[in-house]
Amino acid sequence: MISRSVLRRVAGAMIACILASQPGVAQTRVSLIRDAEIEGTIRAYAAPLFAVAGLDPDAVQVYLVNDARINAFVAGGQRLFLNTGLILRAKTPNQLSGVIAHETGHIAGGHLARLQEALSTASTTAIIAMLLGIAAAALAGDGRAAGAAIIGGTSLAERNLLQYNRGQESAADQAGLGFLERTGQSARGMLQFFEILSRQELLAAVRQDPYLRSHPLTRERMDAVAAHVRRSRYGDAKDPPELQARHDRMIAKLKGFLQTPGETLRDYPANDLGLPARYARAVAHFRTPNMEKALAEIDGLIADFPRDAYFHELKGQMLFETGRVADAEAPYREAQRLAPEEPLLRGSLAQVLLERNRPELVVEARALLNEAVRKEERNGFFWRLLAIAYGREGNIGMAALALAEQASANGDHKIAVQQAGRAKQTLATGSPAWLRAEDIQAESRRLAKRDEDRRRDD
Repeated sequence: MISRSVLRRVAGAMIACILASQPGVAQTRVSLIRDAEIEGTIRAYAAPLFAVAGLDPDAVQVYLVNDARINAFVAGGQRLFLNTGLILRAKTPNQLSGVIAHETGHIAGGHLARLQEALSTASTTAIIAMLLGIAAAALAGDGRAAGAAIIGGTSLAERNLLQYNRGQESAADQAGLGFLERTGQSARGMLQFFEILSRQELLAAVRQDPYLRSHPLTRERMDAVAAHVRRSRYGDAKDPPELQARHDRMIAKLKGFLQTPGETLRDYPANDLGLPARYARAVAHFRTPNMEKALAEIDGLIADFPRDAYFHELKGQMLFETGRVADAEAPYREAQRLAPEEPLLRGSLAQVLLERNRPELVVEARALLNEAVRKEERNGFFWRLLAIAYGREGNIGMAALALAEQASANGDHKIAVQQAGRAKQTLATGSPAWLRAEDIQAESRRLAKRDEDRRRDD
């Protein structure tokens, strides 16, 4: 579901971090991509590793950063951030699993413990912008200058914790190797990823991928991983064919949306009749746009794989984004029926129903969104849609509460306080909704004061 509208949001919205006026880093933009299928695939890699590390796999939140450079990090608890550039460089699930195992090692080792309180209450936009600021400061050679522009700033000492030292990197490697071993996976993918990074060591810092700058690579680390591969009983273990198939279609989908259509059609020519190629071409034709060819490709996939929710979802997206809102309803309904637990599919169907603007469909959209926010309570875009649904029903108090939830999720504490106050004026005093509005107001005031105190300290 990597739609153009979604690419303009972070967890629904795009953010910009305006940095110090240093050459080459005056402005950095980042966006997050939301896609149920790709997030599910990454979660399939991460869940076993989190489980053996003693973490709750169901609590893993996967974020896809729309950035062609190689990078990955974990922040704010179990929030896993992966650059699309990293995913696209991975030829196998095992290579991505090696990176995720290493990042899990940082969590299990408590390497970011001093940052967790701040990051656990920060919005996703604030985390991304903060880390962008760190990267830009490293390039500019002036952490203090760039730090002034970081959203939801922290002290310079805390920022420096994200520049992991060599001891922490080795410890995370060893923990990650243990997690891979306990899940019956080879560490060869981790070694292959290190080899990719090692080719950049002679490049100037400005040309290196950010993962290499924040996770310094040493010969000793590579030798240790290579030795583990040699002695491990799983050193030659291969990815299951079904997992490799999911990986290949994930790569095809990402290329379809992130490359130019011409590049995608060169990578996946018409004579390639494999599923990933057909999937990539469907997206490329949609973006050209050539809807006749796009629909022919996706309809062919649906005919061959009628129970694949994500093919129906893509067809719904194609129709919705080309103005055929009524036609988009049926494929989105089928996608949601086939994958009823996916909140992103619920949200997409609800958006279509709201666009149709029929009273009975608004009621259904509201119900879908209330289910969706139970799974993704920090999804600002879902809360925005829910506010629209309540507003169309004339329920001003609940609409204001939904807007307060949206502002809270996005880290806009001032707006959260204001909207929660509006909600309390209309909602029945002491009702569950009124009590929730009071909680948002109190928490947002506390966080606003915390941020103000930190700005003064900086």
